[in-house]
Order: sequence, then C-alpha cells, then structure tokens
Amino acid sequence: MKCFCFALFLVLFIIKLQRCDGLTTRGQGLKGRVQRDRRNIRPNIILILTDDQDVELGSMQVMNKTRKIMEQGGASFTNAFVSTPMCCPSRSSMLTGKYVHNHNTYTNNENCSSPSWQAQHEPRSFAVYLNNTGYRTAFFGKYLNEYNGSYIPPGWREWVGLIKNSRFYNYTVCRNGYKEKHGSDYAKDYFTDLITNDSINYFRISKRMYPHRPVMMVISHAAPHGPEDSAPQFSEHFPNASQHITPSYNYAPNMDKHWIMQYTGPMRPINMEFTNFLHRKRLQTLLSVDDSVEKVYEMLVETGELDNTYVIYTADHGYHIGQFGLVKGKSMPYDFDIRVPFFVRGPNIEPGSIHPHMILNIDLAPTILDIAGLDTPPDMDGKSILKLLEPEKTENRFRSNRKPKVWRDTILVERGKFLRKKEESSNNNKQQSNNLPKYERVKELCQQAKYQTACEQPGQKWQCIEDTSGKLRIHKCKGSLKVSAKRKRTRSLRSRGYSSKEKECDCGKTDYKPARGERRNQRQLSQTNQRYKPRFVHTRPTRSLSVEFEGQVYDINLEEEAQPAYETRNISKRHYDLEVEEDLEEMLADDNAVGQPSSVKVTHKCYILANDTVHCEREIYQSSRAWRNHKSYIALEIEALQDKIKNLREVRGHLKRRRPDECDCSKSYFNKEKAPRNKERKKSNHRLHPFKEAVQEVDGKVQNFNESRRKKKERKQKKRLKKGDDCSLPGLTCFTHDNDHWQTAPFWNLGSFCACTSANNNTYWCLRTINDTHNILFCEFATGFLEYFDMNNDPYQLTNAVHTVDREVLNELHLQLMELRSCRGHRQCNPRSRGLETGNKDGGSYDPHREEQLWNGWEG
Repeated sequence: MKCFCFALFLVLFIIKLQRCDGLTTRGQGLKGRVQRDRRNIRPNIILILTDDQDVELGSMQVMNKTRKIMEQGGASFTNAFVSTPMCCPSRSSMLTGKYVHNHNTYTNNENCSSPSWQAQHEPRSFAVYLNNTGYRTAFFGKYLNEYNGSYIPPGWREWVGLIKNSRFYNYTVCRNGYKEKHGSDYAKDYFTDLITNDSINYFRISKRMYPHRPVMMVISHAAPHGPEDSAPQFSEHFPNASQHITPSYNYAPNMDKHWIMQYTGPMRPINMEFTNFLHRKRLQTLLSVDDSVEKVYEMLVETGELDNTYVIYTADHGYHIGQFGLVKGKSMPYDFDIRVPFFVRGPNIEPGSIHPHMILNIDLAPTILDIAGLDTPPDMDGKSILKLLEPEKTENRFRSNRKPKVWRDTILVERGKFLRKKEESSNNNKQQSNNLPKYERVKELCQQAKYQTACEQPGQKWQCIEDTSGKLRIHKCKGSLKVSAKRKRTRSLRSRGYSSKEKECDCGKTDYKPARGERRNQRQLSQTNQRYKPRFVHTRPTRSLSVEFEGQVYDINLEEEAQPAYETRNISKRHYDLEVEEDLEEMLADDNAVGQPSSVKVTHKCYILANDTVHCEREIYQSSRAWRNHKSYIALEIEALQDKIKNLREVRGHLKRRRPDECDCSKSYFNKEKAPRNKERKKSNHRLHPFKEAVQEVDGKVQNFNESRRKKKERKQKKRLKKGDDCSLPGLTCFTHDNDHWQTAPFWNLGSFCACTSANNNTYWCLRTINDTHNILFCEFATGFLEYFDMNNDPYQLTNAVHTVDREVLNELHLQLMELRSCRGHRQCNPRSRGLETGNKDGGSYDPHREEQLWNGWEG
C-alpha cells in the first residue's frame, strides 16, 4: 500500500511539473527559445539601423567593437539584401514587411510619409502589433525622409524622431510630440550620441519601473549618410583609407549596361580625390556608431538582460563611391547598393555562426513579430529568419543524409518612380483593346442598366434598341435635352451646388446687335462713369495726424512721403518747443508709434516700413526672452502658412481640373434662333460613343499627368537659373560640391565641381538568385533594356552577359520576374519550386538554367 501511494504521489508531481513547464512556453511562436528562469517570458528586442552603410566597400572593417559583439557573439548573414536601394522605400519595407509594389513608396519623395502611407500602411507596422501585446516600444533616430514631426506614428510609446533627412548638427527632432531644436555643440547636440544616450536611459527606466515587461527599441543612426560630420576625436582617422577602390572603381564607360552607365564616363582627378575624401569621412562617422553598439551592449550586461535580448544590426541599403565612374550615391541594382550587413545575437543563437541564406529587409518585421511570439500577418511579404537561427540537434548534426532547411534562393529588387501609374494605364489599354467582334461588344455593353432604359435616366446619352432583324443597336438619346431641362427645375440638396453640366448662359436678348457707333458711345459712357465721384464722398487723403506719446501730443505731417525713412519728419509740439528727435526714434521702435501710411503690419509686434526696413517693439530689442519667444512664434507661423499654402495648391489644382464650361456673351453676337442649335451641337460633341469614352478618360488622365510633370520641370529650371546653378543635365540627377559643404574637419579645399550620377526615372525590376549552382543577377529596365550577370565568373558585374544566355532561359526568368512583381503576401512572394523533394540547397531551388521544365507559376 505504501508503494502504491508513493507511486501515485510521484505521478501527480510529474504532471504538475509538466503543466508549469507548459505555462512558460505557451507563447505562440517562441518554441522554447526563452529560458524558464527568466523574469520576462518574452525577450527584449533592439534593432540598430544605419543609413547608407555598404558591405562591398569594407565599411565593417573599421568597426572592431561591433564585429566582436555582433559577429563573434552572434550570427552573421553573408547574403543579406534590400528590395530597393533607396532610403524611404527600404525603411518602409522594414516597417511593414512588404515589397515596394505593395506599400507604394517608390522614391524618397513619392508617397514617403504621405497621408496615404499614414492611413493605410503605417498602422500596420511591427510596432503596432508589439505595442498591442504589451511591449514597451521606443524609436530613436531617423524615421522617414519626408517625416515632418507633426505627429507620432502609431505603435510607439516613446518617440524621438528626426525631422526630415539625416543630419549630425543643427537638426530638429520630435520628442513625444514636441519639436526640439539642436545646435552645433558636440557635447549635447551630436546626433549619434544623443539617440544612444536617450535609448539607454529609456531601457534602464523601463526595467526599473516595469521589470516584467519586455522592451522593443529601434536605434536608427544617421551615419554614414551625408553630411558625414564625424565626432571631433575621430576627425584625423584613416588618412589613407582605400577599401572603396574595388575592381569596378572608375570602370567606365559601360556601353553594355543601361543608359546611365553608357552616359557616365571615367572620373576626373578631382572626382577621384573626392571619393577618397568621402570614404574617409564616412568611416569616421561609423566609429561613433561603433561606440554606440558597445554602450548598448554594456548596458544590457549591467541590467542583466543580455541573455534575454535579441539585438539586430543592419542598414537600409548599400552605397557606391566611384564604382563604374559614379562619384557617389545608391539606387543601382548592383551588389554594392543592395547588399547590407546583417547580424543577430540573442538567446539560443550560436556565437560566430555564418549563414549563407538569402534574407531581405522585408524579413525584419516578421522576424521581430516571431521573436515576440506573434504570427506573421498574411499581408506581409517577408518571412521570419528565426528558424534559420535555431541550432541543429546534436544527433542530427553529423548525419550525412539530413534534410537542409527550406528557404528561398531568389529575391526581387525593384525601383521605380511611376511604377503603379504605368501598370494601371497599361491595364486600361489592355481592357480597351479587346479583340471581340463589334456585335459581341454591343451585346456586352447593352447588358448594363444605364443603356437598357429608353432615355429616361438623368444625363443618359445613349440607349440600346433592338432593330427588326433582332440585332442590338446603340442610338443617341435625341430628347435628352428636354428631359434634362425639366429635371433642372426640381430642387434637391444635391443640385444646390454649381455644376458646369447644368448651368446655362443667360445673355438676355441676344437677337439685337447695336451699331458700331452706338457701341463706341456705350464704352465712352462707361469710362466717364468710372471717373465720376460724388462731391459729398470724402476722398481727400489725411494730411496730418495727432499722436499722444508719453503724455505729450504731437502733430505728424503725413504729406511728406518723399523724404527718406531715416530722416525725421516735421513734428511740431503744441505746448512745448523742445527737440523730440530722441523721442521720435523711440516712437519708431515702439509698438504704439504710428508708422508711415504704407507700412505693413506683419505680426502683432513688428512692422515693415516703406523703405523695406523692419521695426519692432522696444521690448524685443531689450529682452532676450521676448526676442526668443517672438522668434519661435514667427517660426511656428511660417510652418503653419507653409502647410496652408500646400493645401491651397492642392485645392487650386483640383479647381483647375474641375473647371466648369464658360460662355462669354460679350465676345460673340448671335441670333436667338441660332442659339439652341449651337448649344445642341456643342452638347452633341460631348456625347461620345461608349466605346470611346474610356479611351478619352485615360487619355485625359495621361495628358494631365504629363502637363503637371512639364510644369514641375519648368519650375525647377527657373529656380536653378535664378540661383545661377548650371549643374544639370536632361534626365539626370546632379549635385555640386564646394569648399563650404562640410562644416567639420577634415575640410575639403580643392574647389567646387559638378557630377551627375543617377536619374529619377531609372526604373527597373531584377531577380537576384543564389544557390549551390548559380549566382546571377537578371534585370529588366523600363526602357526595355536587359542585363544579366553571372557572379560566379564575374563577381563585380563588369560585363553584361545577356547575349550569351539562351532565349528559353530569358523567357523563364521573365516569367518569374513578372510573378514576383505582382506577388502579395509571404505565400506568393516566397515560392517553393517544383524540385522541392529532390532539390539541392534548401530542399530544392528554382534552377533558371534547367531545360526539362518551364516556369509556370507558383506552388503552395
């Protein structure tokens, strides 16, 4: 009996332990990654992001602290890429886990932090998901290029976001909804140190106040982005840096590549010297980031959170300095622009491990959600990389027949400014140019309800009538004018506004045409009526004005406007004969003083006089606090007016597009009998055939779009000519550099130069494939140009080998590229090939050179 009781007690104890163990690993997606003896079940997450940091040019070689902490202490991915080598599109992909064609941020200007982005995609960033599940989320640093600081993006509890583009000094941040300006003092204003200290303080305070709640932080550095201002202690480092001189350095011109590469020639000596100087300054800025990573690491050690924190280090895209003759920049589809550093360290990640799998910036959001124990939303295009980081079991590590982990081997690289608009117009053209017979199109059109009634609907212009032979015909509604005229008399809430279609011109009795002499007399009479003014209207200007100042009354003569503004006016005191020149100067500087009749009141304390001089209250010149308050008030007023001007321009453009039809009765003289005929003829011209309405609508949109582009180019050209800037070439993006560009040491003193290195309309779509047998880059440009590079034989993409590829292979690559260009969600954007069971790497990969089967869509 005792043995039976002891056995029963032992069984109950084991069951209780299993239940406790299940509670610690119940978080969805964690799969036992978190240690059970930790205070926080879910781990902390820290994402460290740099701006424009390359891999191909050796920028990581100088960051010894980061490499020791992240590379030796964690996992490194040697094939990490970005889907778009541009700042704002790539950062938008990181936040949402989507390709560019799904979040519609094509460039650093178009749709970057726009109202549509804020309404559709920003509420679905990874920060929103984590914040809703109890994470203490915080963002420090650069957000998006066009972020204006007027709001706090959803999902962030702590917010210190840089307004507009990267800067190290003289910038403004939005700190939890309040704008905070910074100057040029290194100790308190250097941007890299500012966000590092703020993030460390926030993490410490969060763990002190909420010890059981996990923290997710993003530390987004501006380095090594321009203006490349380094910390003073690093301004003399790397005088002979030459890692950027790769085999593709100054390899130009490239007549076998797309049109920008064909146009770009070899660099001049001053350009080559500039690339050396620029590379040196970029490396100097990264030394402050290197110190920042070390400070974050030491903070995690001191707080005891290192073993329960995932730290991710990466960049938004790469960079080129002199490659293919391009002086500087990004936005090219080659490896120096799309490869980025990527390191991860955290619980159960093997230190020093190297992973050759292809990962993308769209994988960041799903990975962060997976770390937090959340499933990947179906609209995200990326995949979590955590399963790649899980260590293999000991018994399976040395098996020769073990199955490799299934993962993608092909990614999409896309860049385009008017991508969606071109696709929509092409889709519309396809719909218009169907090849159905005419009677089939008429039959299909007559199935619509608006053509089935006998001209009874308001505004109906066409109707379908069946003739004696049984065929359907489309006829014009001849009595539509009378029907619409009757309906105009009815009043409704909808018809109270002005409408160009319903408004008719009322020119009175237009059948009478006066003679030429009579019209001349009417014009003379109208002119004399304008000159005539009644005698009883007081129109004489004021000659003098009485002003009381400091208890004394003065008479100011207002007729002497020809005198200079600095000369004292004739002022006569009524009761005293003392000199008042000093008092007058105080009057002009005082708010109660009377300015000249043509002065303009700008603010409640400042005026602009007739001679373009500004005078304000005496208090503003004497009190620094009043001066500062009024200056900040003016800055806020300017910002508000700029926003208002932007809105007014949008309304003006809307009004231009919706301009009603006008009729000028004074310019044309016609008989009353001919008027209805002219109106009938004019309205009949607007009644296009239904087959042509869609074509005209698309043509009108394209015409308006081209017109807006033309006007924008003209404005830019006028502004450039006004500044005297002749650094421009048609279709290219150019920049000028002079001795005043860099405000911190080391200084550039070799003079100014102009360079054109990119283009806004450089639109392309590329496939990047890496597996056991192939390492290729295949690109299709919007101009129809093709590029193909085999990196196994040409690692620096020096020669375009598209003419050596079979036509069938190019067709397969084109089909795969078209599928990826339109993919949505991680199931479509990460296809598994047919050879999954018997494939090579990652359980089977798509082989672009196999001939036994063609690419014909996705599986799974």
